[in-house]
Formats: sequence, structure tokens, C-alpha cells
Amino acid sequence: MTTQTRNPEATKARILEAAITEFSSLGLGGGRVDKIAENADANKRMIYHYFGGKEDLFAAVVHRAYQQIREAERALDLDRLPPRRALEVLVEFTWKYYLEHPEFITLVNSANLHEARHLKGDHELEALHFAHQKMVAKIIKRGVEAGEFREDVDVLQLCITLAAIGFYYLNNRYTGSVLFQVDFTEKRMLEKRLAFNKETILRLVEK
Repeated sequence: MTTQTRNPEATKARILEAAITEFSSLGLGGGRVDKIAENADANKRMIYHYFGGKEDLFAAVVHRAYQQIREAERALDLDRLPPRRALEVLVEFTWKYYLEHPEFITLVNSANLHEARHLKGDHELEALHFAHQKMVAKIIKRGVEAGEFREDVDVLQLCITLAAIGFYYLNNRYTGSVLFQVDFTEKRMLEKRLAFNKETILRLVEK
């Protein structure tokens, strides 16, 4: 037995990373456990031991995808910024994260394809998203106190829009490019879209 296989946490991490790659490329239906095992330098028995079946592994992958974006978001330390700039930074971060982690978009799409049954009952994810809403609410509260933001901002709707405004564009970059006859992935278009996203979000909350 190698040192790698004697280290359960390292083995689990490798399996999870391989599963993220496999499921983000092929979805739950197309992803193969034997391929994940091969790419993780593990075996199927280890996957079943650590994660249960294929469905459980997919649930762990989706959990990790959401966990990673929320962890990166917390590292922004938005409390140190003025409220208007904090909101801009959050929009910029979300946009950049989607660009740099296309697997997040495909995994969310795959989870929705299965009606999010792999997320139901995941109380840790619920807590992470509650913390996200609380963070946004704090930014809005500081903006209201500074006389910059409206008092009637619906924080839940704002959080949904923060996620959706970049997600839709990048998720539909290929169909959008064809239908609108412009390359959605071209550098100038990406820059214009980010500027539009920031302006839109600020207009939603500013007095």
C-alpha cells in the first residue's frame, strides 16, 4: 500500500477533484465512476467507501462547488470597503469567479437538471447561503446609513440578481454569440458586460 492510499484525506481530495472534472464535463448521467477512480489514482471501492454511490459523490461535488465560491467570497473582507465599492467588488468577484471556474456553471446546471435533489437537506450549504445574504444585507445597511442606498432594497432579490446577471451571460455565451451575432467571449465584450453589470446593480440600490 502506498503512502497516498494510507492518507484518507488526500485520497478523498483526489477523488473529489477528479469527480468535479468528470461531472462538470459529462454531467451526472455521463460521468463514470471508473474514470473518476482512474484519474484520482484510486479505485472504485475507495469511492464507495468514502462517498457512497455515484449520486452521493455528485452531491459532494456540488456541495464543494458552492463551498468554494463562498469561501473565496468571504476572503474579500468587504467590511473594510465603503458600501458602494464593496458592492462593486462583489460584482467583479462573482463575474471573475464564473470566468475562471466554468466548472461551477456546468455543475449548477447539472444540479438544476436533477431538480436540485442533491442539495436538499444540505444544511451546511443552507448556512453558507444565509451567511451570503447576511453579508449583502450588511453592505446595504451601511449604504443606507451613509445616505447612499435606498431603505427598501429587497436583499433576497438583490442576491438572486447578483448571481444571475453574470451567470446568464456566460452560461449562454455560445447561443448568445450566434443569436446576437457578436462574440460574447471577446475581451471587449466581457469588459463591457462587467461594466454593465456593476452599473445595473448600483442603480438597483442607489437613491
